[in-house]
Amino acid sequence: QVQLVESGGGLVQPGGSLRLSCAASGSIFGIDTMAWYRQPPGWERELVAHITSGDSTNYADSVKGRFTISRDNAKNTVYLQMNSLKPEDTARYYCNAVVITTASRYLEVWGQGTLVTVSS
Repeated sequence: QVQLVESGGGLVQPGGSLRLSCAASGSIFGIDTMAWYRQPPGWERELVAHITSGDSTNYADSVKGRFTISRDNAKNTVYLQMNSLKPEDTARYYCNAVVITTASRYLEVWGQGTLVTVSS
């Protein structure tokens, strides 16, 4: 009914940059909050960044000053600009959204994830 599709992952050298995108599609009336999570190999999933419908943001301490979350409501898309990447940023990155469906339901949706590898 509602899908999130991430893109933009890949291999990058330490100090490099990547921009992740996540587009929502389906029976969407609107989108409340959107967020990026990540799960490093062998670790639990953790919140990276979060943005509200009013564009308020918050970030994990480990990415503050390096990552920027933004959204384009007209495109139902959220972005994560990642700069000054470090090897410890290596993880599968997941998009998350709380969607208001055309049936007036609130639905939490997850994407399938996109792999980011930071290595020389």
